[in-house]
Amino acid sequence: MTEHSYQQLGIAVLKTEADSINALIDRIDQKFHTACEMILACKGRIVVTGMGKSGHIGNKIAATLASTGTPSFFMHPGEASHGDLGMITETDLVIALSNSGEVAEIITLLPLLKRLPVPLISLTGNEKSTLAEMADINLDVGVEKEACPLGLAPTSSTTASLAMGDALAIAVLEARGFTEEDFARSHPGGSLGRRLLLRVKDIMHTGDRIPVVSSNASLKQALLEMSDKGLGMTAIHDKENHLLGIYTDGDLRRTLDSQANIQTAMVKDHMTTNCVTIDAEQIASEALNLMDSNAINALIVTNKNGEVQGALNMHDLLRAGIV
Repeated sequence: MTEHSYQQLGIAVLKTEADSINALIDRIDQKFHTACEMILACKGRIVVTGMGKSGHIGNKIAATLASTGTPSFFMHPGEASHGDLGMITETDLVIALSNSGEVAEIITLLPLLKRLPVPLISLTGNEKSTLAEMADINLDVGVEKEACPLGLAPTSSTTASLAMGDALAIAVLEARGFTEEDFARSHPGGSLGRRLLLRVKDIMHTGDRIPVVSSNASLKQALLEMSDKGLGMTAIHDKENHLLGIYTDGDLRRTLDSQANIQTAMVKDHMTTNCVTIDAEQIASEALNLMDSNAINALIVTNKNGEVQGALNMHDLLRAGIV
C-alpha cells in the first residue's frame, strides 16, 4: 500500500466520524434536556455501564462527569451480575451504553435496576431496542455507518457515544455553575493542578529576599539591590512600606539613554510609578497573564493597603511549572 493510500484512508475515517458527530446536533432535543435535568437532580452518583468498546467509552464518560462536578463511576455490567450491583443505591442514576441496545449483560440488569428503582438513561444506536424501550430516556447515538470498511469494528458509533457523553457532562457543568476553582479541586496533580491551585504566596520571594529600597535611595543603591536579589528589578517603598514604584532593567536602559549620572541620580526620579502589582492570594497563573498582557517579566506583590508583601519574576513561574 502506498503512502498516498494510507493518507486517503485516514482522511476517509475522520470524515466518516465527523459526519457521525454532526448528525447528533439535530438530536439535541427535549430528550437531551430531560436527561440533563435528571443528572442535575440526582442526589447520589451517576453510575455508567457498558460492555466491550461501549464500556471503554462509558469509563471515559464517568471520568468526565466526575471531574466536572458530577459524582460518577463506571460499573462493569458483567461484574454487576456477580455482586457489583450492590454499589448502586436508590439515590443514584444509571447511564447505560450499547450500540445495539441488546447486549445480554446489560439486558440482564434492567429488571433489577427497575426494581431498585433508579432512573435509567440509555445511549443506543437502536431506538426500538430492549434497552432503549426500558430506559426512562433514550438518547439516539446511531450512525449511518462505521468508519471501519468491514462495518464491524466500533468506530463511528463509539465516537458518537463519547461526543454525546461530553455534551451531557458539559451542559450539566454549566447548569451547576461549576467554576475553574471547582475544577482545580478535582485535578490537584500534574501541570494542570499546579496551574489551577498554586497561588502567588506559594512562590513569591518574601522577607530579606524581596528587592526593595527606600525612596531616598540613590540609583547606585537600587542597582546594587537589584544585583543582590537577582530578580531584575527592585521595589521602592516609603517608611510605612507602601509601594511607591518599581525600578527594572528596562528603566536602567532608559536612564542610560537619558545621559543621567548614575553615581549621583536618585532612584525616585527614574522609577516607574503606578506599576502593575498582584495580590498574594491570587492564582499564580494570573501572575503569568499579567506579565504577558503588560509585556513585563516581574511583579511586586502588595496587599489591599498597597504595602509590599513579596516579589516574583518569570523564572519563579517557570520553576513552579506554571509556564
